[in-house]
Amino acid sequence: MLSLIHKVVLGMAALRVLSGCIEIFAALLMLRFNQIEKALLVNSGLALVGPLILLATTTLGLVGLADKLSWGKLAWVLAGVGCLFIGILKK
Repeated sequence: MLSLIHKVVLGMAALRVLSGCIEIFAALLMLRFNQIEKALLVNSGLALVGPLILLATTTLGLVGLADKLSWGKLAWVLAGVGCLFIGILKK
């Protein structure tokens, strides 16, 4: 079955699994420390992981589609990702 899965899709899925494992590990750390201050510190670290994983998976997807997308459509996708990051990072 793995021979039927596209390499880019496998890479994107692997990044998402890695992200999920990091989230679970962070939750276990919060439980282990059992202190609000340390839990907030761990949670703050996760605030960096989410956008980085989003950027990496989107980049992989765009690389996989690069030969199929026109420059105009690629610009729209990049503009959309840019809007996501503005919405995430600006408070």
